[in-house]
Formats: sequence, structure tokens, C-alpha cells
Amino acid sequence: MFIIKWLLKIVFKILIFVIVLVGLFWLLFNWPVKSQNDDMKFGVSFAHHHAESLEMDWKETYTAILDDLKVERMRIAAYWDRVEIENGNYDFSDVDWQVKEAQKRNVKLTLAFGIKTPRWPECHIPDFYLENKAEREEALLKFEEILIERYKNYDNIIYWQVENEPFLQFFGDCPEGAIDEELVDKEITLVKKLDSSREIIVTDSGELSTWWQAAERGDILGSTLYRMIYKPPYGYVTYPLGPNFFRVKALLARLVTGQENFIISELQAEPWPKAWIMHVSVEEQFKTMNPEKFEEIVEYTKKTNFSEAYLWGVEWWYWLKETQGSPEMWELAKEIM
Repeated sequence: MFIIKWLLKIVFKILIFVIVLVGLFWLLFNWPVKSQNDDMKFGVSFAHHHAESLEMDWKETYTAILDDLKVERMRIAAYWDRVEIENGNYDFSDVDWQVKEAQKRNVKLTLAFGIKTPRWPECHIPDFYLENKAEREEALLKFEEILIERYKNYDNIIYWQVENEPFLQFFGDCPEGAIDEELVDKEITLVKKLDSSREIIVTDSGELSTWWQAAERGDILGSTLYRMIYKPPYGYVTYPLGPNFFRVKALLARLVTGQENFIISELQAEPWPKAWIMHVSVEEQFKTMNPEKFEEIVEYTKKTNFSEAYLWGVEWWYWLKETQGSPEMWELAKEIM
């Protein structure tokens, strides 16, 4: 009986300690932030296959982003499965067009590539490389070498992004073990060998990782930043985290890895609804993103004190404007740009 009481006391003390510790961290992460970076540079991320999935002409959408929104910075991706459409045969025409149209307007580009690249299904692997890991990795490095050699002379490309959240293993439709630290290191080594003139971005989840693996490898750490999502079985969830959460994570990553450069590579500016966008109403979409929430998340992001942020959802803004008679997100983005 004495032992049971003693064990219960120990468990109770541990529980109290954990509750107090969690409470202290919650206070730290949500402590009011007065200073903010009003000079933060905003750009957008664009995925041509996502514009297509919204039943939009992707080239028309891209041109509108350049000429109507007048963005100065954009992140695009070379989707491996859309470039190497046959084994050993490459078609870069879609990427060429995007890079050249941006160059005409002096728009600065981040070019992402790898097994994982922005937008679902996250892993964009040609079907004929799905089964054999060794063959896939050899083909990936060959693809990346051809890509770097093709685009390294475009001066409007300012960053290479190697993979997208490569250390977030549980998210995406990917073969088991598709990416590991060894492969990411090989990719980064290859890029630096072929072009040492540009900085390399390695990205990670803002809310679900420590950043340390990504921070120690890239010249720049790119983080996602989301505020409200749909999470079964809980429904709509707002992350209970203030801007200090990102400041503290950056401080810890700096202390552990020496990383000094932090950006928001994916800033939520589109819905995260309970089903695919095209299958829910605009009213439902607006539960997680609308003009008011857009303004709020931009002000929140400035308080992280990071240098740049790339807005996520430009294809959706254009879809709202062109097909739903709702241009508010698009017009608000103009002001932010």
C-alpha cells in the first residue's frame, strides 16, 4: 500500500511539472509582440497543375499574377513527373515558359525541385521510378543536374529550393522511405558543385518540426505558417500559437545550427476545408480563409520578424475572382504586394 501511495505521489508531481512546463511555454509563445517587420518582402507560390485542378487556364493565371498583381517575387517548381514524361526524355517547356515570362518582368524566382515539391501529392515521382529506390535516386540526381545546368544562367532565379519539407515524413502520398538525410545531402552537394552563386533553401513545417535538420543544411530555412485548418475528428482548429512561437524556434535553431536566415516559404492564404476546394461551398472555404483572416495572418507574420514570406493560394484568389465574382482576396493581395 505504501509503495502504491508513493508511486501515485511521484506520478502526481510529474503531472504537475508537465502542466506547469506546458503553461510556461504557452505563455512564452503567446506573449504579446510589439515589434514587427514592416519591410517584410511578400511574394507568392505558384503551381501550374493546381491552377489546372481549379479548371483554370494556368498560363492565363500566371500572366495575371505577373501583370495584374505585379508580384516581385515568386516561387515555382520543376515537377519531376511533368518534366521527365518518359524514361530519360525531358520536356522543360512549361518551366521554360514560366522562367522566361518572369524574367521579362524582372520578377525574382525561387525554383524548387526534388522528389517532394510544393502541392499535393507532395511527392512528384515519374511512375516508372516508383518501385526501385536506387534507380530513382540516380535518375533524380541526373534530372537535377540537367535542370541546374539549364537554368543557372537566368539571373532572375535568386534561390534554389532543394526538396519541400523533406523531413516531414508523414505528410504526402510518397513511397515509404522516399527521402532520407543521405539523399538530401547528395542533392545539396550536387547543387553547390554545379552552381555556388545562389543560396539554397531547405524548408520544414512551421508547427510540426524543430527545424534543426533543415536549418543545418540550407543557406536559408524556409518555414510554413498556418493559422487555421480542418483536422478530423476535431473539426476546424486554430493553432494556439502567437508570433513568438516562430521567434523562439528561430532562436533555438540559430543556437543549435548557426542558421541566421529564416523566411516563410509557405504562408497560408487559401482555405484548408474539410474536403477538396471544388467540392465545398465558398462559404465553407471562407471558414479558414477570407479577406479578414488574410489581413490578420499578414500582420501576424510581420511579427515573426522574418525577412520574406511567400503567400500560398494565388491560384485560388484568381479562381474566386474569375469564376465566383469574388475579387476581394485578389484585390487585397495587390495592396499587400
